[in-house]
Amino acid sequence: MNLATIAPLCPAPQKVSQVQFTLRSVRLSMAVATAVFMSVAQGGQIVVGQVGPISGLEAGQGRAYAAGMQLLFDTVNKAGGVNGNTFILATRDDGGRPEDTVNVTRRLIAEERPLVLAGYFGNQNITSLMNSGVLEKEKIALVGYRAADLRASTPYLYNIRAGLHDEIDKITEHLATIGIKRLGLLYEDGPDAAGVIAASDEAAAKAHVAIIAKAPYPPGTARVAQAVEVFAKASPQAIIMVSNGAPAAAFIEQYRASGGSAQLFASSAADIEQLSKRLGKEQMQGVAIAQVTPSPYRISSRLAKELNDAAERAGKLDVPVSFAMMEGFIAAKVIVEAVRRQNAKVTREAIPATLESIGNYDAGGYVVAFRPGMHVGSRFVELSIVSSAGRIRQ
Repeated sequence: MNLATIAPLCPAPQKVSQVQFTLRSVRLSMAVATAVFMSVAQGGQIVVGQVGPISGLEAGQGRAYAAGMQLLFDTVNKAGGVNGNTFILATRDDGGRPEDTVNVTRRLIAEERPLVLAGYFGNQNITSLMNSGVLEKEKIALVGYRAADLRASTPYLYNIRAGLHDEIDKITEHLATIGIKRLGLLYEDGPDAAGVIAASDEAAAKAHVAIIAKAPYPPGTARVAQAVEVFAKASPQAIIMVSNGAPAAAFIEQYRASGGSAQLFASSAADIEQLSKRLGKEQMQGVAIAQVTPSPYRISSRLAKELNDAAERAGKLDVPVSFAMMEGFIAAKVIVEAVRRQNAKVTREAIPATLESIGNYDAGGYVVAFRPGMHVGSRFVELSIVSSAGRIRQ
């Protein structure tokens, strides 16, 4: 496979039940754990819990994130674990539905007793989880999630990627540099909408550009027809899409079909692999996406080589190597590092303080740093642009 070419996601995911997917993940992890048991003195099994979109609009990303975590845990387990501990990933499906995220999380915690959570998706999903008080009640940290994150520090939330402020800053600075001054903003009309608008206005002001049109779409949907009409009338030179992959793909498709010619820039949540699966090369040409991890296709990167080597060792995966898989791989590395720093006695309650003591952790050319009051672990953002040949250019 030529990894410089956008790899299509696996054929539209077959309908896999929550239980089937979870058992497949756990079965693989338990097999690895059994293989190394004799070499791990006083060993324990650490459960990492994920509740995410294994089905639904964002299933490709949720499954890829899970695969990235599993690849890292398998690598660590085969090497003998960490301080006598091996890792199991327990994944549950919320279908991307915020109303299910909290209930499924409660069941996961009760049934699997995870040390830490990871790999959650969606603005509304994260907001619902925080408002529920589950993390505080259970004293359990969520390490690594995909959302349009504007939080600098929230108790028990730790993100291993740059925040949305950094992404929008990068996009507006780039547009100002190439002389584009009149922008549009597409955003989800959810609980974080006001924050997204404020962050975008702030970034535009710093870059000396103007957002002349703003258009929302209903949360949890890909209904973007009204937004297309707004931008057709306003004629911005470029449009920033702060959205997940499904609504971003629908917008690109409908906007291009309507004759729209603005340059299109997406936040990292849009997932370039999902866009390339749905859209043709002509529709994707020139689309730029903010990426918050190193490219998994640039094998000269130490981190990308680790990921691809792990994928090769694993054999056939349910999903191909992708940016979402890379993010899951990094999140798992951070979790393993936190366990390593706790030494032999690993407790759920100590994870937050351990994470905040990490400082600058080098995950393979990608640095993650937490401290009290700062739970956004990275400032790394670069732009990927899709060429007419369907290739990703950084």
